Amino acid sequence: MPDPRFFQTLSPLTVAVLAEKIGGEVVRGGEVVISAVAPLSTADRGAIAFLGDRKFAAALAETRAGCVIVPASAVDAAPPGAAVIVSSEAQAAWARASALLHRPLRLNRATSAAEAAEDDSVVIEPGVVLGEGVRVGRGTRIGANTVIGPGVQIGRDCLISAGVTVGFALLGDRVKLLAGARIGEAGFGAAGSKAGPVDIPQLGRVILQDGVTVGANSCIDRGAYDDTVIGENTKIDNLVMIGHNCVIGRNNLMAAHTGISGSVTSGDNCIFGGRAGVGDHITIGEGARVAAGGGVLADIPPGEIWSGYPAKPLRQFLRETVWLSKEASRKKGAKESKE
Repeated sequence: MPDPRFFQTLSPLTVAVLAEKIGGEVVRGGEVVISAVAPLSTADRGAIAFLGDRKFAAALAETRAGCVIVPASAVDAAPPGAAVIVSSEAQAAWARASALLHRPLRLNRATSAAEAAEDDSVVIEPGVVLGEGVRVGRGTRIGANTVIGPGVQIGRDCLISAGVTVGFALLGDRVKLLAGARIGEAGFGAAGSKAGPVDIPQLGRVILQDGVTVGANSCIDRGAYDDTVIGENTKIDNLVMIGHNCVIGRNNLMAAHTGISGSVTSGDNCIFGGRAGVGDHITIGEGARVAAGGGVLADIPPGEIWSGYPAKPLRQFLRETVWLSKEASRKKGAKESKE
């Protein structure tokens, strides 16, 4: 179930009503009542899940969801106890169901600094807006014109600079957010449908653990359903992008213009050079390094240094670069000798 500090769960609907509203056909269980959406792996009897790819067939067979949305070819694979909706665009149908069952809490009412602050040591500069349910720990300072969304919890001795926005997030102690940082915006997710792409509601959170620093104008998206997590003491430079569902380890360093796609996992003590890019669903091992400008499209084992595009182990990259340079010189010399 999405965190109630950040999301309102709306009235339950029967499978039959859901199917009518999201564009699916009920195969069985139209009377089942559904109150939430969830992935196959974590859904319970009150939730609806979907199968979007055959690689998750095992998860479909084991799911405890009260209802599943599947393509016609997968009806027989659905668990016997689950209601079934058939749709040729299962993920888009699930996204529509998400919007019918959950709604992000918006900044409808501001909280006063006195309500939000742990004690008088909290400094709230002019123009700050605090949403309902915000809590700010002792010794924290929030810069001018910053907006803190409903339900956000901020630890002690944090520094949040001017013009920052924070929503759907939990911040530990000694967290620093520099000017213009954007924490907890919706992650990029769209499902294909006959009517065009459908936005997938982002129902997760951002968790910034103790000692994290986020540079100016950097963005960290909230999870699609699970959380985006930044580990203790990780330092993020200006103009860095971290996508939804990422789990970043402790003591990571990310230089400017690093881009981390969704569902990336990095171990502790990893380093990303400037303009490094990482594709989605990649795992970066503990202590690994990505050189500046590297484009990572495969998992990196612990402790290795990768470079280039597509990125590969540094020694291999250097050998190939030297070979290409020699080949280019040799061919140039051969051409000149013929002339």
